[in-house]
Amino acid sequence: MAEALATITRVAGLGMITLRADLDRAGDALAEAAGLGLPDTTGATTDGSRTLAWMSPDELLLILPQAELAQALDDLTQALMGEHGLVADVSDARAVFDVIGAGAADVVAKLAPVDAAAMPEGHLRRTRMAQTAAAVWRVDGGFRVIGFRSTADYLALILTNAAIPGSGLAPR
Repeated sequence: MAEALATITRVAGLGMITLRADLDRAGDALAEAAGLGLPDTTGATTDGSRTLAWMSPDELLLILPQAELAQALDDLTQALMGEHGLVADVSDARAVFDVIGAGAADVVAKLAPVDAAAMPEGHLRRTRMAQTAAAVWRVDGGFRVIGFRSTADYLALILTNAAIPGSGLAPR
């Protein structure tokens, strides 16, 4: 029997903070407070436990262990003192999935207009997976996908269906 293209796992225990500000003015201070480098446009920087992702010209998303959330909120709020900006805990509004395995790029490519196989490390893509908004980037062994919690069941279903054994995109 063929194996699934990838393993789909919902990731728990993460905190997420949306940061909105003029990144030309406050980006370096926010990155320093997050403990990571400022990502390039459409990029993500990580140290393994934390990821700072570029979401738009004035928005970053910090993903970190839930246990570090309160301190990070304080640090980031301090970093924005004197600037017009927003630091918001969006942990409960998001669902996170890991798509890990040899066929992970096929799973992503089936659902989104993304050449997942060619996606470089440190690149983040905001897109749609079937009919729901998502962000996707490479992690060790595959991809991480973030969507809205309100569509988590749907996102889990379409990811699982796209990983069905024997459904790879390469010619047989």
